[in-house]
Amino acid sequence: MTASEVYRELGEAAWSWVLDQIREDEGPWLPEDVREEDTGDPAPAEDRDSLYAGIAGLAPVLAEIARYRELGEREQTLAAGIVRRLSAQAAVVTEPSLYLGLAGHATALRLLEPGSETVVLRRLAELAAPEGWRTTTGFVPDSDAPLTDIIMGVAGVVMTAVWAGGEYAEPIATTGGEALLRMADRTEAGLDWGISPNTEWRCPNYSHGAAGVASALAVAGAALHREDFVTAAVAGARHVLSMGSLADGGFVVPHTIPPSKREVEPVTYTWCHGPAGTSHLFAALAHAGVTEVAGHDVGELRQRCMTSILTSGLPERLRPGFWDNDGRCCGTAGVGDVLLDAAQDCAGTPRARTLAEAAVRMGDALVERAIRDAAGARWRFVEYRIENPLLPPGTSWMQGAAGIAAYLLRLARYLDTGPDAPVVDRPDQWWAVPAGTRHAYGT
Repeated sequence: MTASEVYRELGEAAWSWVLDQIREDEGPWLPEDVREEDTGDPAPAEDRDSLYAGIAGLAPVLAEIARYRELGEREQTLAAGIVRRLSAQAAVVTEPSLYLGLAGHATALRLLEPGSETVVLRRLAELAAPEGWRTTTGFVPDSDAPLTDIIMGVAGVVMTAVWAGGEYAEPIATTGGEALLRMADRTEAGLDWGISPNTEWRCPNYSHGAAGVASALAVAGAALHREDFVTAAVAGARHVLSMGSLADGGFVVPHTIPPSKREVEPVTYTWCHGPAGTSHLFAALAHAGVTEVAGHDVGELRQRCMTSILTSGLPERLRPGFWDNDGRCCGTAGVGDVLLDAAQDCAGTPRARTLAEAAVRMGDALVERAIRDAAGARWRFVEYRIENPLLPPGTSWMQGAAGIAAYLLRLARYLDTGPDAPVVDRPDQWWAVPAGTRHAYGT
């Protein structure tokens, strides 16, 4: 088989395994992982509908599959069930966020049935308050105050509104952007955001920190012609630069500040807490018309993030805790996706070939680590700090086989089609790829 055939076959095997895990209880739902021991009849989790670990996260996989083949009857039934379930939940759900709530539901609906997301965006507009959207996550004990970040907070809602467009995009993005301005902390270098205003520690990279919030302000500023949003995004980028290192031609920022707050590698290279995700900040600034930050060209800063990935040693598991995850949020598939975004954005250059070759290395690691049998394919991640470090195989978009399958299928299409291959874009990365590659929504 050719390399693209290997990746496509494995992606389809992983997707087949995920499909077999889907249950039905007032609509489709998906167990977060599959354990060997018999635990009885599982019940749907509270986040059963989420983009992170629930059925909304199956929408981008279905959209990716639809880029190269027609959906089968079983897949069409699933897509219709997701649309029905998420549309019906809009009236009762109050959690607003991209990865745990309504903004994620809007993402799935737009990917599966463009136009159906309007009911969810209307709900987000109704729930908006001047300070943003109140959370139901319980992340801050005894508080439902708005959070700031991409995963659980206002930044993710703003990104979703700009990406989806329509009549509610401007009021949602305006409310959210202005709330983020008010929640900013001024630093010597610029602006910073904690996950909540009361958070003493910081995760300054993309998923939970200043890099992600600044990205949201940049794309919202460009869409709304709000210079104050773009100015705040630049100030956020200055702060991120002040927290990181530009050594050896790269750019990395610590995972957590102060490091004692999290028992993790001081620097990681992931979408969530490393240069893979943080590279999107510099692409967002470029999208907003910003050319430099603190004397550094924003395109160069994005490429510095890529250099740090290329020279880090991943996807090898060099030591416990260094690279124990192959998923989208925290591991190999997420890094591979970012590498392909960057490769397509500088197509035709030697750098593009280097980045595409690195994306292939991520694909090869996923092939090597896959667990294969008659049921399909899946992956087991490692948590070295617990007694039984090999975790059960996950099913989901961010931490399991669904998200990995989508990456493998995209990689196969890229190898077959070349740098003009359509990209199934999402609220938190659409500006990182050429406009001409963004795919037409709908399966």
